[in-house]
Amino acid sequence: MNGPTNLSRSTTLGDDVHFNGLEVNGEGEVEIGDHFHSGRDCIIHTQRHNYHGEELPYDDEMIHEPVVVEDNVWFGHRVIILPGVTIGEGAIVQAGSVVVEDVPKCAIVGGHPATQFSSRDEDHYDRLRSEQLDHER
Repeated sequence: MNGPTNLSRSTTLGDDVHFNGLEVNGEGEVEIGDHFHSGRDCIIHTQRHNYHGEELPYDDEMIHEPVVVEDNVWFGHRVIILPGVTIGEGAIVQAGSVVVEDVPKCAIVGGHPATQFSSRDEDHYDRLRSEQLDHER
């Protein structure tokens, strides 16, 4: 951890994770895979207000939704992940992005809401991954 990091009790971490400042908000589960890296001031939200209830603008119920960050994912600075999102293996999330829906494997996404604008070469990624898994540390 190279910056302020606050994880919830419902956060599970893989091996070789690096945080430069990450905050997990809410009581929903968060699973972060191996070889994760975050930039500064990133936030993962795992709960949201119930705006379908009987009060306006929302009622007292909090809706918890898990967030999954698969292996080899990289977040730039000030990334925000909303509840219920899965970030696919090898994905890159551009600085300043707000991720509102699932991100595919090896996708490069950015903006708010984040959209895919590029991707890693999956064959190259898979070759590097297989070599890394065979590498003794």
